[in-house]
Amino acid sequence: MKRIPIAFLVLMSLNVSNSCQKPDSIDPFKHFSMERNQIVVISDIHLGADLTYAECKKNLPYLEEFLNRVRFSSNVKELVIAGDLLDEWFVPATIDTYQGKDQADFVRRIAAANKGVIDVLKKIICEKRIRVTYVPGNHDLTISEASVELILPGINQARDPELGLGTYSPLGHPNIAIEHGHRYNFFCSPDPYSNQDIAPGTITPPGYFFTRIAALFVAQGHPAKAADTLPEVTRNETGNESQDLLFAYWGMWDWTLKNFRILNKYDEQLIVTNVDGFTGTYAVEDLVPYQEIPGGFIDLDLYHGIQDNWLQRQTHNHVQVPIPTLQAIAGSALSTETDAQAATQYFLNPRSTVRIVVFGHSHDARIQSSFDHLQQKCIYVNSGTWIDNNPNKTTMNFVIITPQEEDCCSKTSVKLYNFQDEVFTLMAEDSVRL
Repeated sequence: MKRIPIAFLVLMSLNVSNSCQKPDSIDPFKHFSMERNQIVVISDIHLGADLTYAECKKNLPYLEEFLNRVRFSSNVKELVIAGDLLDEWFVPATIDTYQGKDQADFVRRIAAANKGVIDVLKKIICEKRIRVTYVPGNHDLTISEASVELILPGINQARDPELGLGTYSPLGHPNIAIEHGHRYNFFCSPDPYSNQDIAPGTITPPGYFFTRIAALFVAQGHPAKAADTLPEVTRNETGNESQDLLFAYWGMWDWTLKNFRILNKYDEQLIVTNVDGFTGTYAVEDLVPYQEIPGGFIDLDLYHGIQDNWLQRQTHNHVQVPIPTLQAIAGSALSTETDAQAATQYFLNPRSTVRIVVFGHSHDARIQSSFDHLQQKCIYVNSGTWIDNNPNKTTMNFVIITPQEEDCCSKTSVKLYNFQDEVFTLMAEDSVRL
């Protein structure tokens, strides 16, 4: 972060996401156009297989209506779903995600539980007026291309060769990059190195287990007090770097369990897996670093050695500018760290020519402008979420990118909207000449 120019930080601080919300008196999808040119981006829908605990339930009718507005518009060229369309993670810890069956059955159950939304998407795909593109996120990290095709036949899938990742530039627009944003997150990016002795071939990162615990916290009614206390871990007195990183990792789990309190003891075998190579049922204490004596050696069972393989993970995950391990661990729960990676990986990266970046992942809808390494203006936008409850933030967000005309003066427009109660609100907007 010390290498980021002061001018960039000043511009990043001029965040216009929540300060200039205003009703848009005209439905953006009713603007008549002779040419389809708009690129609509949504993300973090989190469709679940069981509506008793799914994060998107009350908002489903609004999402269906929104998709129909897109479907019948004359100006939308492409709809991009930037990750977390399907949710394999937000399942209370004690529930068997696949119910003894397989992923194909699981996604079919998602399609059945969210039939209205899936049916509209299928119609848009089938009609072929609007291209529909899906990019993987972390909550649908291990959901295969075949499984997505099973319920949304004909959808375009923008995937890396490695499962669970993808970056998409709409046709003819190499200066635009759309990805979920989990690639840069220590807890959420694919991890093909940890737990191979336990679950051969797994890529599931620790954020999966964190989310299973968080879902249990919600299912138990947000208990005010946890049933157990996490044993204290202190920094290893040797000053060993690996041990210091593991101490920081323990700190994130300590924060997690204090904020997502559950009515179970931490030694109770309660997290049912049977996904992505895992077959066991695990306790909270299996996930959290521990030590025998204060100031002594810190150890870990599940994800043993995770603090030492972060560089390998980033190489595997095609992270262009490596993120220091301590920064990645400490920033894993911060939306600002996700935002900053748009600049680090794209705008300030001399190998990149991208000037508009769209991430999801953080559920924190916003637009930020800055300069790239050539002092050209750039725009970052986070596409927010569609989950029912997004504390202290908006939901039902979407982005519209309108490419510039061929004349010398027009600019590419980026607008961030909210569709609360079927009312379009323009949250923020910016433009740039590409």
